Amino acid sequence: MTLTNIILSEKKWNEELVLSLATQNKDSNWKLINNKSDFRIDVLEKLNVNKIFIPHWSYFIPKDIYEKYECIIFHMTDLPFGRGGSPLQNLILRGFTETKISAIKVEEGLDTGPIYLKTKLSLEGTAEEIFIRSSHIIYKMILTILENQIIPISQIGNPVVFKRRKKEESNIIELKELNQLFDHIRMLDCDGYPKAFIENDDIKFEFSKAELKSKNELIANVRIFKK
Repeated sequence: MTLTNIILSEKKWNEELVLSLATQNKDSNWKLINNKSDFRIDVLEKLNVNKIFIPHWSYFIPKDIYEKYECIIFHMTDLPFGRGGSPLQNLILRGFTETKISAIKVEEGLDTGPIYLKTKLSLEGTAEEIFIRSSHIIYKMILTILENQIIPISQIGNPVVFKRRKKEESNIIELKELNQLFDHIRMLDCDGYPKAFIENDDIKFEFSKAELKSKNELIANVRIFKK
């Protein structure tokens, strides 16, 4: 019976990732799971699972799944630096222009598992552009893991833990520098993320597609709606 590799992601750009992997690696079946309700042990047991690759997933991986199947997360920091939530946004806020995607084996601790490999990633552009760029990189990393049967090794160094950002932190009313506004707008400019905003009691303004024209001028799209 042919083994099945799972891509676990709720993001639309990873649909193309599955198609590309299925074309390049025909020795396995490839299946996308993009709904939390479908990611259950009873569903997986019917699929003859080989490995579960996780490019982008907003939920914890159940213990009964990662103890039975090899689950590999692609985390957007140079681990052990940047464990935890909202890695892209936390990196941009810290002034990073480049990072590494770390492929790690899932274990009980949050982003503490051993590392298969790391690959560089530019942080230029909007959040969606960065995620799409990362999907192309993850495609190559998955093939490398499969073709070379890489054994992960323990993380080395002192961990730095990021906190997951909250929706209210997308409010940009207190920011005073244009480069800060630019980074806040672009780092949240992605489907499924709370857009950068300002608001009063009645009206909310959401910003996207920011462009820094000069040190004194920024342009962006704005959506205005009544609360």
